[in-house]
Amino acid sequence: MSSIHQHFRPDEKEFVDAVLEWKLNVENQYSAKRTDFLDPRQQHIVESIIGHNDEILLSFYPENAERKRALLYPSYFQPEEEDFGIRLFEIQYPSKFVTIEHRQVLGTLMSLGLKREKFGDIISENDTIQLLLAEEISEYVRMELTQIGKAKISLKDLHLKERIESHEQWQDKVTTVSSLRLDVVLASIYNDSRQKAQTLIKSNHVKVNWKPVENASFEVEAGDVISARGYGRSKLLSIEGRTKRDKWRISVGILK
Repeated sequence: MSSIHQHFRPDEKEFVDAVLEWKLNVENQYSAKRTDFLDPRQQHIVESIIGHNDEILLSFYPENAERKRALLYPSYFQPEEEDFGIRLFEIQYPSKFVTIEHRQVLGTLMSLGLKREKFGDIISENDTIQLLLAEEISEYVRMELTQIGKAKISLKDLHLKERIESHEQWQDKVTTVSSLRLDVVLASIYNDSRQKAQTLIKSNHVKVNWKPVENASFEVEAGDVISARGYGRSKLLSIEGRTKRDKWRISVGILK
């Protein structure tokens, strides 16, 4: 068991244990298991553990979304769209008079007492805002979510095929860092001082793989997604090795 844990960070142990339990249940009960919405790091963990297992198959949905629900199922099972239990809603609001931001939608949903894993991506383009919800909480949200900020709103039920595609643009950058500490990498990505990066981290304004990290000496790894308040999001694409001056050369993607 511990040999599996060593491939992941210590703080991911709880989630790794949960995935191992899902796997066991699908094997024993010979029936499908649906997860909550998983962020990309969690999807990676599920994929690593379930892997290319002929006994248990794995699917994620929706495609081209950041947060997805996973389905673990025996080989006889043929998953359909409805098995993932996802509903799409569009927020109806007076867009001529008010602007609603992503963080306001997120904050209001959280204030309803919902866990983050019960809703998926919040997608916005121009004045259109859509959200993906787990079907088991969707009616509760439809009844309770009547206002965001000062705007009165309602939710319009849509078919999943009507989802807006997110058009994120990433800019690649290669840089060198003296170490793979979070404060050093963050400062290098955004051409800022290490002190500024440390302040952000200590103020709980930095997340790695969607989890807040308050330790400036936290070591980042290839594949990690870093988000810092006021700076946006970046991803450590690869660690390319050491330079002659014994620095790490890293390749990063920065969300424009």
